[in-house]
Amino acid sequence: MIRIFRHYISRAYLWLLLIEFGVFFAAMYFGSDVRFLMTKSWYTEQDITYACVIFSAVMSLSCLGLGLYRRTLSWDDYNLLARVCVSFGIAIFAVVTVYYLLPEFHVARSVLVYAVFFAFLGIMITRFLFYHLVNLERLKRRFLVIGSSKKAQGLITINDSFIHRGFTIVGFLALPDEVSVVDPGKIINYDKKIIAIAEQYKIDEIVIAIDDRSMALPFDELLDCRMSGLTIINIMGFYEREQGIISLDNVSPGWLVFCSGFAQGDLRSLVKRFFDVFASLLLLAVSWPVMLLTVLAIFLESGFKGPILYRQIRVGEKNKNFEVLKFRSMKPNAEKNGAQWAKKNDDRITLVGRAIRKSRIDELPQIFNVLKGDMSFVGPRPERPEFVQGFNERIPYYRERHRVKPGITGWAQLCYPYGSDEKDAIKKLEYDLYYVKNYSLFLDFSIMFNTVEVILWGKGAR
Repeated sequence: MIRIFRHYISRAYLWLLLIEFGVFFAAMYFGSDVRFLMTKSWYTEQDITYACVIFSAVMSLSCLGLGLYRRTLSWDDYNLLARVCVSFGIAIFAVVTVYYLLPEFHVARSVLVYAVFFAFLGIMITRFLFYHLVNLERLKRRFLVIGSSKKAQGLITINDSFIHRGFTIVGFLALPDEVSVVDPGKIINYDKKIIAIAEQYKIDEIVIAIDDRSMALPFDELLDCRMSGLTIINIMGFYEREQGIISLDNVSPGWLVFCSGFAQGDLRSLVKRFFDVFASLLLLAVSWPVMLLTVLAIFLESGFKGPILYRQIRVGEKNKNFEVLKFRSMKPNAEKNGAQWAKKNDDRITLVGRAIRKSRIDELPQIFNVLKGDMSFVGPRPERPEFVQGFNERIPYYRERHRVKPGITGWAQLCYPYGSDEKDAIKKLEYDLYYVKNYSLFLDFSIMFNTVEVILWGKGAR
């Protein structure tokens, strides 16, 4: 993993992005060569270079938006062929739009057809080689875990669902007087110094995962490892880096007080506000026809009766309530029995409502909440006061998610499916705290790009 502006990025997927950028660049170049194999080219070398740069940039951004460089994709929701086809379709539309707006960069349709063919062939070959090579055991980082109790046990399945498993846990060292719950076959005999064990098993990193913080650690041996070049990381840092969460099972007030991050300030707020207004106006300029059609559909389905917009009180920044706007997706009397979670196949949702929820069109009126200043474009999703009051009492650190403005989209929405109970609220809080701790414009841009995947794939919709 590599850290860019406080956000962790998979080094393997970053290399994959750069390699496929080169593949797309070459595809356009070869496409032009094949098209003009028998005749003189219409274009200069400079023209083709510009065309290659535009084509590869648009293709790479489209693949990025479809989640093709997201490490947390599992085999269940990956579906490479479908994602590549959709991303190529979006990219072709975008490239044609660029040609229309900037005709000086236009290339012949035949050249574009050849380029798309070579790009498709190239990305399939690249992906085959990538997933074959990155999952070779000798290329994975090798971890040694200090500890063998419950927290250590929790590390075993941390990356089981990932397509690319960036590390392998070689074994666990059980400390004296520690109650072990790890499979005895995974425990390494602690019969010599840790540095010697690390050298024997070719360890790259050591993770400290002990249940009892008062337990004595072999600091002299760990210092020897650190000074010898080994990376040593505590379990909080491990979860933050590998899963993009602040683990509530392992966090402590002391860690929150002394850790880096959670930065605030007037300049940061001003920059984020500028970004929010710009992004909202841009989205409004693109989405207003869809919003107009949605208004018409809701109006027709309701028999020209009932409200178009749904207004609901939510908790915002610094625990201040505000009125959120959404397109109405439920029957007018949906909450006559009080506030409740939306559930799968909820019979309160209308036909139009089901369609706009799946595509997240019902969220579009929140653009006006952002322009008003009640919300941000990216941030934790706002919850209802009825739920927040109970969460504040039962879930530790839940109040901390309200240190920033809520958002239309967010890190939790990108990484975790729709939540329908308190257990889901806890998991989403772990992602929200990661966002609050590591906020940057880079992270906001990353979330925005990947939200395209959420919309097109209907992830988390209910």
